[in-house]
Amino acid sequence: MSTEQYLVRLEYAEPAEVSQDELSALRRAERERAHELQRSGMLRELWRAPGRRASWSLWSVSGATALHEALTSLPMWPWITATVEVLASHPNRLAEGK
Repeated sequence: MSTEQYLVRLEYAEPAEVSQDELSALRRAERERAHELQRSGMLRELWRAPGRRASWSLWSVSGATALHEALTSLPMWPWITATVEVLASHPNRLAEGK
């Protein structure tokens, strides 16, 4: 099965309507889900944007629908704004081992 690469920027807005205990539980669940997605190979890289509630990530999935399903499985999804860029190979990129 072929995969597509996506660069995803996620901006998090902490929900005002949940308690601190609920927010802590959401953060733990978010971390666990991110680890599952990394172990599956779908979430290839993950970076934070220092000083902000934001992240950049590199995804390798079968297509846009698979990416959407993975992103919406994140427990914090209702409070996330996502920007998605599909990536294509660059003709000047060196092949591995060259």
